[in-house]
Amino acid sequence: MDKIRNIAIIAHVDHGKTTLVDQLLRQSGTFRSNQKIEERVMDSMDLEREKGITIRAKNAAFHWNGYRINIVDTPGHADFGGEVERIMKMVDGVLLVVDAHDGPQAQTRFVLRKALENKAKPIVVINKIDRENARPHRVVDMVFDLFVELKATDEQLDFPIIYASAKNGFAVRELFTTANPSGGGHKNNEDMTPLFEAIVEHVPPPKISSEPFFQMLVSNLDYSDYLGRIALGRIVSGRVAVGDSIVCIQRDGRRERATVTALFTYEGLEQVEIKHASAGEIVGLTGFDEVYIGETLTDVEERTPLQFVDIDPPTIRMHILVNDSPFAGREGKYVTARHIRERLTRETRGNVSLQANDTETAGVFEINARGEMQIAILVEQMRREGYEVMVSRPEAIFHRTEDGNLLEPLESLYVDLPNENLGDILQSIANRKGEILGMDHHASRVSIEAIIPTRGLIGFETDLVNLTRGEGLMSHLFREYAPFKGEIAGRGRGVMVSMEYGVSTAYALNNIQARGRLFIGPQEDVYAGMIVGENARPEDLPVNPCKAKHLTNMRSQGEGKGIQLEAPLRMTLERAIEYIDIDEYVEATPKSLRLRKRILDATARKRATVMAA
Repeated sequence: MDKIRNIAIIAHVDHGKTTLVDQLLRQSGTFRSNQKIEERVMDSMDLEREKGITIRAKNAAFHWNGYRINIVDTPGHADFGGEVERIMKMVDGVLLVVDAHDGPQAQTRFVLRKALENKAKPIVVINKIDRENARPHRVVDMVFDLFVELKATDEQLDFPIIYASAKNGFAVRELFTTANPSGGGHKNNEDMTPLFEAIVEHVPPPKISSEPFFQMLVSNLDYSDYLGRIALGRIVSGRVAVGDSIVCIQRDGRRERATVTALFTYEGLEQVEIKHASAGEIVGLTGFDEVYIGETLTDVEERTPLQFVDIDPPTIRMHILVNDSPFAGREGKYVTARHIRERLTRETRGNVSLQANDTETAGVFEINARGEMQIAILVEQMRREGYEVMVSRPEAIFHRTEDGNLLEPLESLYVDLPNENLGDILQSIANRKGEILGMDHHASRVSIEAIIPTRGLIGFETDLVNLTRGEGLMSHLFREYAPFKGEIAGRGRGVMVSMEYGVSTAYALNNIQARGRLFIGPQEDVYAGMIVGENARPEDLPVNPCKAKHLTNMRSQGEGKGIQLEAPLRMTLERAIEYIDIDEYVEATPKSLRLRKRILDATARKRATVMAA
């Protein structure tokens, strides 16, 4: 048992966490010398590779000098915080990976708070010390200040520091000179040995309950086509073997008994079957048809369940609907309410921070989540799997106090941007009812910390990208529920809505583009009620993108003049969800993303507007 170490690797988005895991697996001899390995091997989903972020918590393990080290890779984006919270029950230590220039960011703060609350032993890894603008000593001070701010104990404040370049595959205990930041002359600046040593030395072996009987808390789920559901977690006490009869204590108090049909552990990224396992080990276990995250597996029905970590509440609500557009069913395999309900149920089983409910309207499902990115990732996965759905605009989840006062969720917002855009961004934050807490200027950039309603964050990232020409960075964290801040102005511009069914023509689009920005190009199928562009003015504008040029027997004066169309604005799913207004939907199908009005018929739409007024 003393030879086992269980660690989670946590970092903000893009601080090099997955690359670091790559190096630990390579240098521990997990892969054969001639084995072909992909870069960022822990990014298992297509979406993770495309976006360069971790979405799902994943397990891996390697052996080093006789020690078995289990790694859990956690997401770095606040919207996937539910993945992080439950993982803390499986580990005894955390590697906190921080960029040597950026310092600790919002997600670092969030995950570190969860780790400290769970008494996990932290090791700080200052990564990317080979960057030209690296400032490792300043970043160490920032990390220390963060620990103090999060009320770390004296023992936790005495954290070991490792300086590393995951990309170049080396780590050192200390930096010698500013002229040579990679620790010139250090005998270990060729590999990750100092980091391996720190893990073994500072992370305690698993704490084992004194109880003799088997107990395990389910912290993650997997699925096998042959064996069914795989419950992943750390064995708290006792031992378990294939063929044992054990009990699952479900969250509603029910007990279900089943036989263990298979046991797994990890070698590298591969699941390896074993016959038995003991306390302290992280294992996968099959045999239960219905098992969920947070449930306890034990030997007999009379046991009390293990405590599960509390999860921050969802703050965003959206609707996912059956696609009822004129083009429904053209591209997707799964288009009915039954298909969508089954898919959403499957998602909520493995993702504890997501809630899906039926509504009073048939074919409309309400999703509660941490942020619009979490839902956008789910919808993106669904459309790649062959589903057709429509998505509504995100709304904040409000609460009421006992005396009737309205409360709304507030977020801590962290923005890093060039100095010249500061005024525009401050204006945008103020318009969204945000309050500035502090500003930190460095060289040509400035960092802002603010408190902003969750409603105010919807669409803010689009503003930030546009105003800073892509140079602004932002992150946010749920803070608290507080009194309602007042109304926030919506989108400042109207949209151009198609009046006709048909195929768009370059001739028609050339006339329309003078009125605003196009979302479609020529020779695209459109339908009445579909949004084809953004109007330069605040009101919506009906247009005909299918109009063709009528030929006459007289040669026109302008004949032969080429039509110059501007490139249409193609939105990603997240951007489209942020963009739409309360009376609009995003239609997501396997090959297309379209924006549309909720009510497609222009007359019915006008009548609904009048009645609402």
